Amino acid sequence: MVASAPVTPAATAPLVIGPVVVDPPVLQAPMAGYTNFAYRQVVREFGGAGLLATEMIAARSAIWLETARGEHPDRLWGVRDEPRPLAVQMWDNDPDNLAAVGRRLAKDFGVSVVDLNFGCPVRQVTVKAHSGSWLLREPARVGEIVRRVVEACDGTPVTAKIRLGCADTCRTAIEVAQRIEEAGASCLTVHGRVAAQFFSGRADWEAIAEVKRSVSRLPVVGNGDIDSAETAVARLTGHGLDGVMIARESLAKPWIFAQTAALLRGEPKPPEPTPEEQYELVLHHYDLVCRRFGVDRGTMLMRKFACSYAQGLPGAREFRGRVSRVLTQDEFLGVMRAHFPGRPGGSEFSQADLSKIAGAV
Repeated sequence: MVASAPVTPAATAPLVIGPVVVDPPVLQAPMAGYTNFAYRQVVREFGGAGLLATEMIAARSAIWLETARGEHPDRLWGVRDEPRPLAVQMWDNDPDNLAAVGRRLAKDFGVSVVDLNFGCPVRQVTVKAHSGSWLLREPARVGEIVRRVVEACDGTPVTAKIRLGCADTCRTAIEVAQRIEEAGASCLTVHGRVAAQFFSGRADWEAIAEVKRSVSRLPVVGNGDIDSAETAVARLTGHGLDGVMIARESLAKPWIFAQTAALLRGEPKPPEPTPEEQYELVLHHYDLVCRRFGVDRGTMLMRKFACSYAQGLPGAREFRGRVSRVLTQDEFLGVMRAHFPGRPGGSEFSQADLSKIAGAV
C-alpha cells in the first residue's frame, strides 16, 4: 500500500494545558465502556495521541476510591502506573464531591489532567442526575464547579468538556466557556452539537470556532465527526483551534492518531494496517482484556470492540451479527477464524493463534 503525499499544515504548535505539553495536539476522547486500559495500550502502541483519557467516572459514586464498592473500580484500571500524560474525566453536579475526587486523582493517583464533563447527553446523567450537559443551562454553576475543582487540585490542570448547549433553543456554549475561563480552567473541549442531537446530524465546527474566539487565553479543542486523519488536520488548522479530539472513529481505527500526527509533521500518512494485521490486532486486544477480566468476562467485553474493528471492512455486517452473540472463547475464536475480514487462510487456529489469548492454552 502506498502512503499518501505529505501535507504542510498551517499550524502544529503543541497544546499547552498548564504544565502539561500535549504534542501533537491530538487527544483521545474519553468514551464510557471503551477507553479502558486495554484500549489505551493499543493506542499507545500505534502512537500519535498527545493525551489519552480514561472512561468517565461518577464522582458521586467515588466510594470505590476507599472500598472498591459503588462505581466499578475498573474504570481506573492501570491509571496509577501507565505512562503520562493521562487525563481522568469525571461528572457530577456537586462541587464538594467533584473537589474531593479531583483532589484524590491529582494527589494520590498523580494524573496529568482532571477533566470535568459538562457534555454528556445520556439520560441517566442528565435527566436523572442533573449533570453532564444538563448543567449547560446554568453557566454560573458550571463556573463555580470548575473553580472549586481547580482549587482542590492545587496545580494539577483542570479542563472541561462541553457541547454547544442543551438544545438549539439553549445554546450557552460561549457564556459557559467564559465562565470556565474565569474559574481558572486550563483547557476546554467543545463538541460541535447540542445535547438534544446526541450524535445525529453534523458537528458545527464554525460554532466551535466562535467559542474559541469568545475567550482570551483558554485553549480550545474541537471534537465531533473526525472520520480521518485528513479531517483532523483540516479541522485543527482551518478553525483556529488549539487541538482536536478524536472519538468514535478511533475505536475502529486506533492508528488514526499516528496518521494524524504524521500529517501534522508534514510527513506522508502511514498506510492502513492490512486486513491480516487488523486480525492480529483484534487477537492482541482480546488478550489484553482477558488478562484483566478473565476469559469469560473478557469475551463478553470484547464483542463490542470486535464489532468496531470490523467497521468499513468487506463482510463487516455478517461478522458483527455473529460476533455480537458469542458467549464463549471458543465461539469468539471460531467467528474470528471464519468471518473476520482478512482472516489468514486455513481452517483451524494454530497454536500461535491460541497462545496469544490469556488462559487459552
